[in-house]
Amino acid sequence: MKFQTNSLTFRLIAGAAVWSMLGLLIGGFVLSGIFRGAVQQNFDNRLVFDLDGLVAAAEPQSTASIAFANRLGDPRYQRVFSGWYWQIVPLYAFGTLVEDATQRSRSLFDHTIDPTLVPAANNMRWGYALGPDNQTLRVLSRRIAFPGRDAQGRETELAFEFLVAGDVGELEANVANFNRTLFWSFAALGFGLIIAILIQVRVGLLPLRRVSEALARIREGQSRRLEGDFPAEIAPLAGELNSLIAHSAEVVGRARTHVANLTHFLKTPLTVLGNEASSSSGPLAETVTRQVTSMRRQVDHYLARARAAGALDVLGSRTEVTPVIADLARVLPRMHAEKSLNIATEVEDGLAFRGEREDFEEMVGNLIDNACKWAKGRIMVEAVAHSGGRLGVTVGDDGPGLAPDVRARAMERGERLDESVPGSGLGLAIVRDIAKLYGGSFSLGESKLGGLEAKLELPSIR
Repeated sequence: MKFQTNSLTFRLIAGAAVWSMLGLLIGGFVLSGIFRGAVQQNFDNRLVFDLDGLVAAAEPQSTASIAFANRLGDPRYQRVFSGWYWQIVPLYAFGTLVEDATQRSRSLFDHTIDPTLVPAANNMRWGYALGPDNQTLRVLSRRIAFPGRDAQGRETELAFEFLVAGDVGELEANVANFNRTLFWSFAALGFGLIIAILIQVRVGLLPLRRVSEALARIREGQSRRLEGDFPAEIAPLAGELNSLIAHSAEVVGRARTHVANLTHFLKTPLTVLGNEASSSSGPLAETVTRQVTSMRRQVDHYLARARAAGALDVLGSRTEVTPVIADLARVLPRMHAEKSLNIATEVEDGLAFRGEREDFEEMVGNLIDNACKWAKGRIMVEAVAHSGGRLGVTVGDDGPGLAPDVRARAMERGERLDESVPGSGLGLAIVRDIAKLYGGSFSLGESKLGGLEAKLELPSIR
C-alpha cells in the first residue's frame, strides 16, 4: 500500500501513529517508574520487617554480645552469600567503648558490611554497600540501646548497631522482567493501534474515494452527475458538485445556442451578398465575392474553434468512435458520387473519444471529405487505441498526395493549395485547432495507398 506524503491518508495515519507511539512511550516510562517505586518500597519494607524481627529476637548479654531468643525464620540469612545479610556491632557497654566484636549472619561468612549511610526517620539510616560477592546491597541500620546492670549492680546501657542488607540485584531483575513484558506488550499494542488506524482511516476516507470514482465516471462520460449515498459530511459537497456540473452544462448549452444563432445571422447576409455579387460583373463584384468568400472561411473556422472550446468545459462528454466513422463513411461518398469511391474502415471495438460528438464528427468528417476530394477511388479509415489513454485515427487515400514541404502549408489557416477543388481551404486547419484544444495532435504523411495520410491522436475512454 503506497501513500503520497501530501495526501490526507498519509497525514491522518502519520499523525495518529506519532501521537499513539508517543503516548505509549510516555506511558511505558511512567508505568516502569511506578513499578520500580513499588518494588523499591516493598524491598525497603522487607528490610524494615527483618530489622524489627532481628531487634525483637535480640537478648543482650553481660559480655556485650547479643543472644537470640529464637532463630530468624528466613533461611536466606543462613545460606552463604545469598545476598541477604545482617550484622550487629556493639558500640559501648557499661559506659565504655567495646572493641570489635561484630556478630554477623551465617550468610556473611567471615565478611563484614561497611555501608555509606544517610540518616532517616525513627533513628534509621539507609544506604548502600558492596557485598561479599560484589553484590550491590541496600542497607538499613539502626542503633538500639538496651538497659542493663554492671558488676556492682548499677544500672547502665548496652548499645548496638543493628544492620540488615539485601541484594538490589533481585530488585533490578524484577524491574527488568517487568520492563521486558511491558515493552513487548506495548509493542503488540502499538502494532494493533497502527492496524486499527489504517483500517479506520481507509474506511473513514472511503466516501471521498467514492466521490473521486464518481468524478472519474463523469469525466469518462459514463455518468452525468455524482451518484451514490454519501455521509452527512460529504453530501453537501456532492450536491454542490452536481449543481456546478449542471450549471456548466447549461452555460455551454446557451453558448452553443448563441453560436448557432450567430452562424445563421452571419451566413444569411453573406449568402445574399455573394449571390448579388455573382449576378453582377465588374471590379466591385469581384472584390465583394473575394471578401465574402474570405469572411465565410473565417466564420467557419472561428465558430468551429468556439464550439470545441466550449465543449471542453462540459464534464461527462463521451463519443463512441465506431458509429461516427460508420455514418461518415456511408454519407460522404454520396456527396462525391461522381467518383465511385470505396471507403474501407477498420475500428477497434470499444473505442470512445473523450469529447463531444460534434467535434469528433467535425475532425474526422473534414479528413474523410478532404480524402474524397483527392482520392482516385480508394480511402482507408483506421481507428486504434494507443497507450496512455490515447486514440489514433488515420485517414489515407490513393490520390496524388503532397510533398513534405507542402504538407505544413496545407494545415495553415486560410491557405488553399488548389482552387480547382471546391471548399474553403480551412478543413485541415480546423482539424488541427480542435485536436489541439483537446490536448491531441494532428500530422500529415504518406499513405500506404500512395496518397496523403492524415494522422489524428486524441484522448480516449475505454
